[in-house]
Amino acid sequence: MVMEEKAKKLLILYASETGNAIDAAERLGREAERRGCPVSLLSIDDFDPSSLPEQEIVIFVVSTTGQGDNPDSIKVFWKFLLQRSLTQNWLSRVNYAVFGLGDSSYQKYNFVAKKLDKRLSDLGATAVVERGLGDDQHPSGYEGALDPWLSTLWKALYQRDPKLFPKGPELMTSNKSLMDQPKVQITYHDVAEGTLSIPDVKLLEMQIESTRFILPGKLSGKYRPDCFLKMVKNEPLSKAGCGKDVRHFEFEAVSSTVEYEVGDVVHILPGQDAAAVDAFIKRCNLDPESYIRVQPKDKENDQSYDLRNALKVPVRLKTFVELAMDVASASPRRYFFEVMSYFASAEHEKERLQYFASPEGRDDLYEYNQKERRTVLEVLEDFPSVQMPFEWLVQLVPPLKTRAFSISSSHSAHPNQVHLTVSVVLWTTPYNRKRTGLCSSWLAELDPQKRVLIPAWFQKGSLPSPPPSLPLILVGPGTGCAPFRGFVEERALQSRSGSTAPILFFFGCRNEENDFLYRDFWLFHSQKGGVLSEEKGGGFFAAFSRDQQQKVYVQHKMREQSFKIWNLLTEGAAVYVAGSANKMPSDVLLAFEEIVSKEGGVPKEAAVRWLRALEKAGKYHVEAWS
Repeated sequence: MVMEEKAKKLLILYASETGNAIDAAERLGREAERRGCPVSLLSIDDFDPSSLPEQEIVIFVVSTTGQGDNPDSIKVFWKFLLQRSLTQNWLSRVNYAVFGLGDSSYQKYNFVAKKLDKRLSDLGATAVVERGLGDDQHPSGYEGALDPWLSTLWKALYQRDPKLFPKGPELMTSNKSLMDQPKVQITYHDVAEGTLSIPDVKLLEMQIESTRFILPGKLSGKYRPDCFLKMVKNEPLSKAGCGKDVRHFEFEAVSSTVEYEVGDVVHILPGQDAAAVDAFIKRCNLDPESYIRVQPKDKENDQSYDLRNALKVPVRLKTFVELAMDVASASPRRYFFEVMSYFASAEHEKERLQYFASPEGRDDLYEYNQKERRTVLEVLEDFPSVQMPFEWLVQLVPPLKTRAFSISSSHSAHPNQVHLTVSVVLWTTPYNRKRTGLCSSWLAELDPQKRVLIPAWFQKGSLPSPPPSLPLILVGPGTGCAPFRGFVEERALQSRSGSTAPILFFFGCRNEENDFLYRDFWLFHSQKGGVLSEEKGGGFFAAFSRDQQQKVYVQHKMREQSFKIWNLLTEGAAVYVAGSANKMPSDVLLAFEEIVSKEGGVPKEAAVRWLRALEKAGKYHVEAWS
């Protein structure tokens, strides 16, 4: 009986890193339910891969991170699928569809969706529709591909089994009585039960754990911070007035010791602007001093919430907003506008919101919302007649996300410290509105004299820590030099007690005068037998792109040193590339291909294969960010 009930359900599995795949999967689920089809929506790490052959229809929504990497949540599932013991007809009774979320400015665009689609097909599963590939670079973001793909999917599923959608494949027009219910329930308490005797750090830790686990979907990572940091140094690296603000930050651990290796990444939960939080609370008619517990409404069916740490203590409403809800930096999703339309009392506002939420209004919404990076607070202020219940706000306001930074120090050189190299993000929207990056601008304004506790989580990045005997070719223009500052510090320390392999480092910036980051540090290590010195077989090469008429980038400097690079590669060197995701990684790879072809005396195709083999051997690493 239970099996029969399950068979009718549409299983939707998502693998998300930043939350976009959760949004897309939830939209898929809502649209299926409105067509009369029950849904089971799960993060892929909550699904047992061995039961995949028993599923009739599975829809996968998967994002690609970094340079074609799997989100953490799909790693176990993917490993299971790669088992050699699985036969070509293992999934012969399974029908599936894959929608990927990616960014075409990266080399391995939507790589995870493409390889998942191929593997499912190789194992005998049948694709219901061709895979859909959402692209961040599309004028309407990933929804530009999702909208037409969904329309095709519903029709294809209906043709396969009309019983799946009793209400037909076309979208039912939603009215108030049909409207989905919020997934969370909030209970209010008069006082903070049991929190009065808890020390500051411990209380903050409990509050972060409580507020973060309740957020919809499992955004990868642990809820409890690994430690709290306090800033001890905040100094500019770029020249004042040069058009960019790059900072060097130093932090010390407050609550516990710090542990990391060079090449690791630290995730920081930023503070929000107090005035913006107060304005949001006032606009929504909320009581900042009330104490609340937030819980999933349907504990039986909703496994996208993790209940292992159900809220142990009530949290002050204002604290919950500060730690969990991004009210003044992230843009709301399309569904936010749809739900707003139900709570708009002014007819003209209701009509505009309904239009924004419709397929016809998608491009206009993108212009108004995502392109302008309009915040939740700004949107609510633009539609003053909307009064949304707090339950809906908790569910729909984008979660406050941690920001990831490459660590720019060696733990051996700076025990219990973490150094970061951060470019303060500033830009102007198409309508000439000034915008700043939430975390970078918050850090830049922190005063080391004030003891602000900064929640931090440590994670392995894409750059593994190299042993001292491994020759290195490092390419890190701009803030891409950050992890390599740690690499050089560590190797300098290792060279005091034994022999170390050489390092070639290629750095790039606009002007020698304005943004030559850590200039003295690199020059010090390239002299008198330092780890970057020519005597040690290494070298430091800087490209200043705007200091002459002809632009000079890191790849030009690499070509100038092609003989040195080739020699080091033949000695077994590993390549590490870090920096902007734009064109840099592919330009650098092209330069390596040309160098291998020229110095190795082989055709271009052979050079491409040689570098691919280097990557497969774990000796070509890229960490890029947009």
